[in-house]
Amino acid sequence: MTVLDAVPHEVLDAYRTCEFATLGPDGTPLVWPAAAARRADGTLLLTTSLAFAQKALNVRRDGRVALLFSDPTGSGLTDAPHIFVGGRAECPDAVLTGPQGAEDYWRMLFERQPHSRAYLSRPMRWLMDWYYLRLLITVTPEQVILRPAAPLPVPQAPATADGGAALTGAGELARYPSAVLAARDAAGAPVLARVQPKPTASGYALLVPSDCAATPGPASLLVHRHDERLNHMRNALVRGRLTDSGTGLVLVPDRVVQPMGSGRPSDALRLLRRTQESTDRYLERRGLPRPAVQWNEFRALAAAARQRQRQRP
Repeated sequence: MTVLDAVPHEVLDAYRTCEFATLGPDGTPLVWPAAAARRADGTLLLTTSLAFAQKALNVRRDGRVALLFSDPTGSGLTDAPHIFVGGRAECPDAVLTGPQGAEDYWRMLFERQPHSRAYLSRPMRWLMDWYYLRLLITVTPEQVILRPAAPLPVPQAPATADGGAALTGAGELARYPSAVLAARDAAGAPVLARVQPKPTASGYALLVPSDCAATPGPASLLVHRHDERLNHMRNALVRGRLTDSGTGLVLVPDRVVQPMGSGRPSDALRLLRRTQESTDRYLERRGLPRPAVQWNEFRALAAAARQRQRQRP
């Protein structure tokens, strides 16, 4: 028996993405969308490219992590429960250039995200090799909570604070019907819950589930979306501090982080340049040359995923 045996495996496996929280250098819970694969031994496997290695660095400093499966887009699930998983993670400092050790993960990704196969074509390789240079993150679950899915409201107009000034992050949050709160419990471990931020004069009021042990302190709100094939991804993180107003928790925002850009055409070029630079920086700090991607091994897995899709009715 493992901790994940308390969860309907067919539901967990159907989720295309989860929200994955690590603890930043200043203790702030930082949460981003990720793909996770359940392993037979009861652990969860995630990966990160060298271009977005901060979550790996966070894990190596403090292994306490949290995952929330709460966006069923593309899964075929209806009224699926939200699944919270708290645990500890490990991330060895070994750069993988091929799928070895994560074959099932890559098969899943190639099948669920067909456009990622295009990165394997020769014209794209010089731009997208960073995508295949990965670090493996293994999460050992220690706690699981199932929460019923709640109906989502229509996105609201951007909120303003006293004096008419827009609250930090108001424009980003207004585009989504809900957000994911990343906070810390009394012991400092990250906790997650999907919430519906309500603008007030001081910040965003949050109605947090009773089984989410969020306490005042550094916190963040994540909004993200993707289509049925894990394409057209958008995300934004509103960072701030969680306070107790006396009537409930309020996130007082101080900044917005958008690593993928805000959706402008020029963002794609800036993102490609930044990913290459971040990859080089990770390798340079460790005195490593840029390794060659094992293109043939990835192409074989992508071809198998394409064939399985064609055989389905």
